[in-house]
Amino acid sequence: MEKILLTRAGYTALNDELKQLKSVERPAVIAAISEAREHGDLSENAEYHAAREKQSFIEGRVKELEGIIGLAEVIDPAKLSGPIKFAATVKLVDEDTDEEKTYQIVGEPEADLEKGKLNIKSPLARALIGKEEGDSVEVRTPGGEKSYEILEIEYI
Repeated sequence: MEKILLTRAGYTALNDELKQLKSVERPAVIAAISEAREHGDLSENAEYHAAREKQSFIEGRVKELEGIIGLAEVIDPAKLSGPIKFAATVKLVDEDTDEEKTYQIVGEPEADLEKGKLNIKSPLARALIGKEEGDSVEVRTPGGEKSYEILEIEYI
């Protein structure tokens, strides 16, 4: 199986979520199912069906997180330097709009554009890999062609 790259922060967040699901969410839903069973006829018991659905979601997420954590290769950005690679925090300026953006290149499980976490498999991240400060990057995105200049690269 292929290793899943994660930053230390991403690994910790996924591990914390797994602990929360196992120690808090799972026991709570089991109690809710037990309580709903006591109300009698399960075929018309909406509370029971909702609790079973939530249990199914929790169990699926636990399996998913255990799989990710089992295949995780944790990269510490503080030990890296040089051209852009996984875990780099990159400050870009859109050459058309002069809008500045900062992204950290992360693994798929921790990617969240709203938080500035850019999936390493995204077109922009793939275009940035190997580039240096001052370089210009052309990216074909679903929204069309974009040009960015790399202002700063940090490994934090």
